[in-house]
Amino acid sequence: MKEKTHFRVLTLFLLVFPLLVNSQTNPDDVTVMLDLKKSLSTGKDLDWSDPDPCKWAKIYCSENRVTGIQLKDLSLTGTLPANLNNLTSLERLELQGNNIGGDLPSLSGLSSLQIVIVGGNNFTSIPTDFFNGLTSIQAIDLDGNPFSPWEIPESFKSASSILNFSANSANIKGNIPDFFSGDNFPTLALFHVALNSLEGGIPESFATSSIQSLWLNGQKSVNKLTGDIRVLSSMTSLSQVWLQTNSFSGPLPDFSSLSNLMELNLRDNLFSGPVPSTLTGLKSLQILSLTNNHLQGPVPVFDSSVKLDLKVETNSFCLSAPGECDPRVNTLLNFAKSVGYPLKFAQNWKGNDPCVQYWGISCSGGNVTVINFQKIGLTGTISPEISSLKTLQRIVLADNNLTGAIPTELTTLPNLKLLDVSNNQLSGKIPHFSSNLIVNTNGNPDIGKDIIPPPGSPSRGSPGSSGSDSGGGSSRSKKSSISVGAIVGAVFGAVFILALLGMICFCLYKRKQKRFGRVQSPNAMVVHPRHSGSDPEILKITVTGSTANVGGSSENYSLASSGPSDTHVVEAGNMVISIQVLRNVTNNFSQENILGRGGFGTVYKGELDDGTRIAVKRMEGGVMSGKGLHEFMSEIAVLTKVRHRHLVALLGYCLDGNERLLVYEYMPQGTLSQHLFNWNEGVFKPLDWTRRLSIALDVARGVEYLHGLAQQSFIHRDLKPSNILLGDDMRAKVADFGLVRNAPTGKFSIETKLAGTFGYLAPEYAATGRVTTKVDVYSFGVILMELITGRKALDETQPEESMHLVSWFRRMHLNKENFSKAIDPTIDITEETMVTIKTVAELAGHCCAREPYQRPDMSHIVNTLSSLVELWKPAEPDYEDMYGIDLDMTLPQALKKWQQFEGSSSNLEATSSFLASVDNTQTSIPTRPSGFADTFTSADGR
Repeated sequence: MKEKTHFRVLTLFLLVFPLLVNSQTNPDDVTVMLDLKKSLSTGKDLDWSDPDPCKWAKIYCSENRVTGIQLKDLSLTGTLPANLNNLTSLERLELQGNNIGGDLPSLSGLSSLQIVIVGGNNFTSIPTDFFNGLTSIQAIDLDGNPFSPWEIPESFKSASSILNFSANSANIKGNIPDFFSGDNFPTLALFHVALNSLEGGIPESFATSSIQSLWLNGQKSVNKLTGDIRVLSSMTSLSQVWLQTNSFSGPLPDFSSLSNLMELNLRDNLFSGPVPSTLTGLKSLQILSLTNNHLQGPVPVFDSSVKLDLKVETNSFCLSAPGECDPRVNTLLNFAKSVGYPLKFAQNWKGNDPCVQYWGISCSGGNVTVINFQKIGLTGTISPEISSLKTLQRIVLADNNLTGAIPTELTTLPNLKLLDVSNNQLSGKIPHFSSNLIVNTNGNPDIGKDIIPPPGSPSRGSPGSSGSDSGGGSSRSKKSSISVGAIVGAVFGAVFILALLGMICFCLYKRKQKRFGRVQSPNAMVVHPRHSGSDPEILKITVTGSTANVGGSSENYSLASSGPSDTHVVEAGNMVISIQVLRNVTNNFSQENILGRGGFGTVYKGELDDGTRIAVKRMEGGVMSGKGLHEFMSEIAVLTKVRHRHLVALLGYCLDGNERLLVYEYMPQGTLSQHLFNWNEGVFKPLDWTRRLSIALDVARGVEYLHGLAQQSFIHRDLKPSNILLGDDMRAKVADFGLVRNAPTGKFSIETKLAGTFGYLAPEYAATGRVTTKVDVYSFGVILMELITGRKALDETQPEESMHLVSWFRRMHLNKENFSKAIDPTIDITEETMVTIKTVAELAGHCCAREPYQRPDMSHIVNTLSSLVELWKPAEPDYEDMYGIDLDMTLPQALKKWQQFEGSSSNLEATSSFLASVDNTQTSIPTRPSGFADTFTSADGR
């Protein structure tokens, strides 16, 4: 009986089994899903034991086909099978928030696929055909995957139905393709590619797109995203725009068409020009960030409903609060507008008085007398607005690329003696100027000719235009047509050849750039910058392993805590340079390329393929544990947060095995210590007093920025002449930031391990280890003493009573009759020089006062030194000077301009910004701040 029962069950199963097979999942889908199960560690919470994948948790099917895989935040590991695109009915693939790695498989041909979300995993590559045939796709999220560098491929155009594309921190390189037009992507609303390595500008095709949310912020490439942002004016659907932490430049565009714009973040760029009224009056605007640019004109006023991030002092507004600019400033801004608001003007035109530190502008008695913008690559036209500066005597615009005509309004300038517009691209008739005016128009091929009309417009007096000549006129017309055709053909041929040559040059340039690509080194640390759209209190630190170019393990640390003690947060994105590049440019760190040696390594000079000279600091292997490593990371952390013309610039760094290297801008004139103490070796000449003063002011400005003008305040802790570098133009920059500490707020001090150089250490620091910004003031005072005396802070070759400069200097300074003996004998002392030396000596004494509260702030020091630099003025102005040098200027201004004309100064960025107001004629220390000692006595040094 039992056997019969078993037989009946078996018979029933054999009859029903074909029906079960017919009702199960598509065999091809089953194969793929079984491969997926094998390649993933599914964990205990995911029951995939059933033979039918359509019965698995988080798997969705329709008509026996797999249509959805939704495995969000399940801590899955493993990889994805290469045959995933055999799931031809798949509509949703959601794998975000796991730890899946390996190659992201191609989804080519999945025409039903609508949603792909794979962000927050560890995928290492994305295939070039990933987007092929995704004709139904609506959303793609690739955020936060450590892909090897890749470019958005041409195949992306297949995804024409996409609404949302997000690939933040996905290691995209190259340019944004210029195919994102409204015709190609009619429904694209969200385009997020922040925190990648993109370069170039915003493509013009964006003008017709329907993008509503645009994130391009925080690019980590060498050049970042650049160019202007005029295309935004046409993107009328925009509601959210994040462009922060890039290198966009030029003026802000017209926002009048962006009636839906609610959030705009432009901070940390290079924008110049005034804030347009179309932005201040934008009714839809809710959130706006403009901090840390070079915006000019009046401080903008926004509605109280706008959440505004605008630190006025980080831009170049004429005033520190809303109000009208000086009419002279407005005139100069109109000139700047006609040439595209050059960044050089925005960086060097500060304040509301163009007679104070406006680059290229010279004044006499508070009136603008000279405009000198020679050889700075200006493009655009000459604004007739400058004719409102009736006191102008010289206008020098030579050696630029200006176009258009010379404005006739310039003939109304009653005092104009020189107009130099040579070597431009000007055209049109020269206005009729008075006979006593020198006009130089050499080097303008089309000057004096009528302005050439644009192509297609009828030319005056063209053959056949009369129509009265029926015989010979026809012949002439025919000949003319032939000649015109020949000319047009020749023009097109020339254009084609030029375009071909340009393409070849571009390819060679890109090839050269690629050779110096900022390659991620093994074990490199990248910290994604703040203001990138994520939690503002979190920085994401990514440490790359030896097998990946970017990415790897990552951890988040709150800014409120320090995180691990050996973690140094760098906010400037990717500045990593490969070790091979540095070996190549330094000739494998050869002896002949050594610039100098320090306590933590050797500095080598190098030259990149494009001719850029660099200095490479190579840390010694023996000091890279503990203190040396801390200094290395500290220098990166500080120099990626600060940027100032008197702080040496960090260009990049390298971590490769035991190698730790820092790459700086090259300062060809070496260190201040070489010029002060080693000039007798024949390499350098002794510094005159004028140059010593200007160097002191440069250093003071750099330290002033560190103490109170940067976004964070810092204490340098190792100011000394060997850490002050000089450029070709002898302008000074502070270097070596390995010992920098964050400055405490208010009058509080912080305790640190004793570090620095004996002879420059403030007494309270040497005794207690506690520091404030006043320890830098003390060190600066010692440097002033060295500049005056030419003696080192600690000179063991001197007798014991004279070994320590500060104590010896105090004794010499108190004895007024013997003080002249303390002055460096190489200084040519005049009566005028002696007055300023005594003032600087008094300042040095106050800087080295015993108690920190008795020392001045760096801002006070800057004001004092700038007033002294202002003292040197030639007595007799020569108005026949052909080079636009107004001899009512200070000597450093005149010297700077003479150098530019003679071609002896190669650094146009080094401006005479150290000059103070012409009204400031003080010859002694300005009013002392609260707590500053009234006199300097020997008691201050006890």
